[in-house]
Amino acid sequence: MRALFGDRLEKVHEPWRDLFRAERFGYREGLTPHERATLSYQRLRAVNAAMDSPEELVTDVERLSAFHEWAGPADPGMATVASIHYNLFLGSLLDLGPGQERDLREYIGMARTGTFLCTEVGHGNSASQLETTAVYDATAGEFVLHTPTPGARKFMPNTSSTGGPKTGVVAARLITDGTDRGVFLFLTPLSDDTGCPLPGVEIRRLPQTASSPVDHCVTSFTHVRLPHDALLQGDHGRLTAEGVFSSSIGSPRMRFLRSIGRVTTGKLCMSAYSLGTARQALAVAMRHAHTRHTASVTPRRTVPLFAHRSHHAPLLDAIATTYAATLLHRTALRRWAEGTEDRREDAERFIAIAKGWITWQARAVMTECRERCGAQGLLLANGIAGQLAANEGTITAEGDNLVIWVKAAGEMLLGHFTPNETSATPPGDRELTDPAFLQELLEDIERIWHQRARTRLRGAEPGNPLNRWNVAVTPALKLVDAHAHRQAAEALLAAAEQTHDPDAQEILRSLHRLFALRQVSGHSGDLLAEGHLTPDQVRSLPDLAEETVADLVPSAMTLSQGLFVADDVLLRYPINQPDTVGCHES
Repeated sequence: MRALFGDRLEKVHEPWRDLFRAERFGYREGLTPHERATLSYQRLRAVNAAMDSPEELVTDVERLSAFHEWAGPADPGMATVASIHYNLFLGSLLDLGPGQERDLREYIGMARTGTFLCTEVGHGNSASQLETTAVYDATAGEFVLHTPTPGARKFMPNTSSTGGPKTGVVAARLITDGTDRGVFLFLTPLSDDTGCPLPGVEIRRLPQTASSPVDHCVTSFTHVRLPHDALLQGDHGRLTAEGVFSSSIGSPRMRFLRSIGRVTTGKLCMSAYSLGTARQALAVAMRHAHTRHTASVTPRRTVPLFAHRSHHAPLLDAIATTYAATLLHRTALRRWAEGTEDRREDAERFIAIAKGWITWQARAVMTECRERCGAQGLLLANGIAGQLAANEGTITAEGDNLVIWVKAAGEMLLGHFTPNETSATPPGDRELTDPAFLQELLEDIERIWHQRARTRLRGAEPGNPLNRWNVAVTPALKLVDAHAHRQAAEALLAAAEQTHDPDAQEILRSLHRLFALRQVSGHSGDLLAEGHLTPDQVRSLPDLAEETVADLVPSAMTLSQGLFVADDVLLRYPINQPDTVGCHES
């Protein structure tokens, strides 16, 4: 079963899987959060040393995304600091630095770790309103980087001495001749070769988070002077040594969005990180379900946990969701890699929607897997509980899910989405086992929520834009969710149709049917009311879903093996070592 990886398995994914399956990336018991964060940096340097070219990784979005799929399950903290160093830091330098002579060897060799300072204490998702300033002193040919208020302190970057010397790209308002040119990025050394903060740089560690153990800090600047070449320039903004500013982009907000363009790649990376941890959790839970025995309904007889419908049905639902989410991510990757400039905004919106849906679904999948593993699922050494907590970071990183969905919802209502026309064929003439009919029903769900949101928007009292949006936002967010479900189902069905193996094709079609039926069932009242389903079809939905689950039971381990989690990694977990149950010497 190669549906999730296709012809990219050996070239793109297998090298990372083989790297991170090594025992040196296994979970280590008994470490403090500081020791675990230190280990993450040590592992990152080991990964960097194993690469042929970090620059090629940074500029290849498919390989970079695949890296996150396998790094996340191995060490969430390492994956987090790696994402910051490679994508946000090095990626920004390489994307915005053409034409600027800059020696990147100490960052590529990781003599210095790169970090990214954008979010401020008072400005999270309203990042275009950042307060940090970089005033250009034309006489000295230098910028003066400064934090003007407590709310302008940079929030949560990994800027401490843990992991060694650090350099950051700092988002700040470029001020020339008293004019605010918008937010740009500035290459800023943060610490000396011993890891101590440089003059004018104040770094304070934040309390421990419930997510991956990373050295999160609050960082501020007091009149720190930077050379002219600290500004990451490009067509979005250039500044001569004499202080003359030019830009091909008139809007300061659009200049800012261009400056932080790597955040879109970061959304793909966060989605990949979540997918990798969800697939690992599923592989652990599936193996446990097949090897752990429990009481049967017959006295004095035991059966595997998986024999019980109450156990295998939610796991099969989780497999269907994970396959659909992975294939949705593959679609988002292709759109980004192959997209043209005139389709860039559409691709960015699609990636934002996918990121929100995938990371939320990963949370649900991992929670289900944790519960299905019982008390064993609580052990960090079993590769689920810690990754579940770390996944909370992906939900917030690179744009809080709810906020980026609200933005996407507004765009979809205001002309960037047109629902497909409803089918002219009466629903009574269709079968719920027909994948095309199921896809049409998913489109109907989109259309219903789109119409509701538009109706509310048009009917709201004029003169109060916030109130107009408030009355429309709830159905608009339902539209975004319906759109994500439909796109994920479409990707799963496409994978089934593209599979040449008849047995694999039938399994994937059943998986698509289960995934689509769950969504249709959740909206069956609306679909019935709007004439897209008949009463008999609505009544048949629970039985049809149940039959589909039963059809998938014999193929469960085939689907689990298709997640491609290495057997030696699974056997390393205490849950798969019943003689040790995770105990270690005190």
